[in-house]
This record gives sequence, C-alpha cells and structure tokens, in this order.
Amino acid sequence: MSKPDNRPSFEDIIGVAFEQPALLTQALTHRSFVNEYEGEEDVRDNERLEFLGDAALDLLVADMLYRKFPLVDEGELTQLRAALVKTESLAQLGKKCRLGEYLRIGRGEELSGGRERLTILCRAFEAVVGAIYLDQGMGAVVDFARPPMLELLENIIENRLHIDARSQLQERIQARLNVTPDYRVAGAEGPEHDKEFRVEVAIGETLIGSGFGGSKRAAAREAARAALKQLEAEGLPEALLGDL
Repeated sequence: MSKPDNRPSFEDIIGVAFEQPALLTQALTHRSFVNEYEGEEDVRDNERLEFLGDAALDLLVADMLYRKFPLVDEGELTQLRAALVKTESLAQLGKKCRLGEYLRIGRGEELSGGRERLTILCRAFEAVVGAIYLDQGMGAVVDFARPPMLELLENIIENRLHIDARSQLQERIQARLNVTPDYRVAGAEGPEHDKEFRVEVAIGETLIGSGFGGSKRAAAREAARAALKQLEAEGLPEALLGDL
C-alpha cells in the first residue's frame, strides 16, 4: 500500500502491530477496490471481517455497559449500546484514527468522496476490529476499542444522544403548536449500494433542522437532534411564533 514518506503507518496510529499483516490489508480494502483491481494478486474485500468486527464490538460494548452501570435497567443499556455502535459513532472513531486516508478504494468511489463517507468508515472500522480479533484475540480488541468507546460514551451521556430525538422533538412541537414535524429527504450522495442521505425536518415551510446519515432513518434522527439543539438555544423561529 503506497503512502507519502512522511505519513506514519496505520499500525503506528492505532497502536497495534499485526502478526499477520495481510489481515490489516484486507480490513482496509473496500469492495470497490476489488472490483477495479486488474492485477494477479488475490485481493479480498473487508466485508467478512466487518461481520466479525461487528459481533466483537457488540460484545465489548455490552460487557462495558453492564459492568459500568450495575443499577441501570436493560432498556437504557440497550439505548446506550445502540448509540455507541451506530454508523455515525463508529465512523467518528474511524475518523479519529485517520482511517479514510489508508483505505484501498476504487477510483470511482474515491472521486465520489468515499474516503469520508460515514458508512464506509463505519464498516472499515468494524473490519479493523475483526482483523485485530483474528490476529491477537479479544484482549487486543478490548485494548484497542475500549478507551475510545469510553470517551464516546461520556459524550453520549452528557448530550443525551441515546434518547430518541424524534420522539422528544415531536412532543415539544405538539405541545407548543399542536402540529407534527415533517421529515423530507433533501439529498443523497454516493453509489446506490452505499448512499449517505441528508434529511430536513420542518414545520410547515419553516426548516428547523437537518442531518446526515447512512440511512434515511439515521439522517432523520440527526435532523431531529439538530432541531432540538436549535430550539434549546434560540427557541421557536419567529415565523412560527406568529401563528400562536
């Protein structure tokens, strides 16, 4: 894998020295690269490793939350786990370790912004976790992923990101205006199999928030969260207050 002379290796960034480097290479290989590759080398994409890493992260997070919050019920633990392993959260962890820079992706995918796409970063992060698991076991996965997960957990709790933002927004808007917020897809980027959506939430014709996500549902959730922040900071827009 070619890289600028002044750039550290990905192993240096994540603090893991692989005993089987081929596993890391596979973890960093998006299927678009395999589709365009014309050499004779046996090139495999990271989707099987992604499957394994997803399961390893679920176990790590469940164990972490169970031990950290002995008095919290199953319902809230489930909400916290969902917030930790959702696409946007894992993509954020991928960005922190500069994962996008090291991905092997096809030319078309790169030109369309694939190195920054949330779904690609999320799945590649899961694949890296899967590769670490195969290479060195669950203990190495815990050493690698638990510290950033704990940091992410603090942010989630502080900002109540595990609470259903769409329900909160609907309750507030109905209480004040007796109407229901309207969600609409405002755009989508990326190939058909791996799109990133932009969703806007509005009251009538007044836009109150927008968000991005790897699915329409995830983008709507982020739009609702943005709208809640806006309402808390500035209240309802003047255009809506005039109707009260």
